Amino acid sequence: MAGIALSLGLEASYFRDRYTNDPLILFRIFNYPPTPLQQEPTWGVGEHTDYGLLTILKQDESGGLQVKSKSRWVEAPPIANTFVCNIGDMLDRMTGGLYRSTPHRVKNTSGRDRLSFPFFFDPNFNVEVQPIELVAALAPDDRHKRWDQASVHEFQGTYGDYVLSKVSKVFPQLRQSVSGRC
Repeated sequence: MAGIALSLGLEASYFRDRYTNDPLILFRIFNYPPTPLQQEPTWGVGEHTDYGLLTILKQDESGGLQVKSKSRWVEAPPIANTFVCNIGDMLDRMTGGLYRSTPHRVKNTSGRDRLSFPFFFDPNFNVEVQPIELVAALAPDDRHKRWDQASVHEFQGTYGDYVLSKVSKVFPQLRQSVSGRC
């Protein structure tokens, strides 16, 4: 995040001072079971963008990751001993679209169980995410191009509000459960 801050002409501590001194960190484990031999592999995870700042994922030989370019889906072949780093919606929002969240999807084509261990580095749950005043910001209306038909640039509120709005579309009872504890 210090490197990203410096690339934007900000102080190295910009994100830490405002958003990640006490970050929301999620480490998840996903298992994509193999597809039976006579069937076409199905999407283990369909098209989506990650919600926060950065997602870091160590590559392995399994493959199956695709990234959406402006015009088509592109295979992201694994490179040994490397990490994939996805930009999330909040970094897209903060930079006015200069750094864009990356639409991606995963299909298990390995013929065996595929395990994935993404590390999500996100703003503090209670912090209000604000756009950074940048000369080069794009601030496009990207809603029609996004998988969820929503614009991250129109969002108002805390990071917790944002992540709960996304996750509650999949798990409707979660928002009520979390709101009841606050």
